Amino acid sequence: MEILATVFTAIVALEHIYIMWLEMFAWETTGKKVFGGSLPDHLFTPTKKLAANQGLYNGFLAAGLIWSFLIQDPAWSFNIRVFFLSCVIVAAFYGAATASKSILLKQGIPAILALIFVLLSRYL
Repeated sequence: MEILATVFTAIVALEHIYIMWLEMFAWETTGKKVFGGSLPDHLFTPTKKLAANQGLYNGFLAAGLIWSFLIQDPAWSFNIRVFFLSCVIVAAFYGAATASKSILLKQGIPAILALIFVLLSRYL
């Protein structure tokens, strides 16, 4: 169970590093291809700073999950991991309610699975 918890947490962290890169550094290029269906092309340039701000927050989520791997104390590592996975899950539900339902599938499900495996690895 610990291996699944580690793998899924790493997947969620990598996903948020990718989202950070898209929103902060590739909004008008790759971001336009990825998010093109949800925003008209002419709005990518004027929303570049807003997207970069969102990207920074995604970077913080990834940083918290990566930090959880570096903490030596198992209880502290567990708490940090649960906190940041919970933040991703809340953000996914909010994004699904306000922006696109696919956010729940793409970001929420991996984080929910990671959290389940983290909890199971701790309590089984």
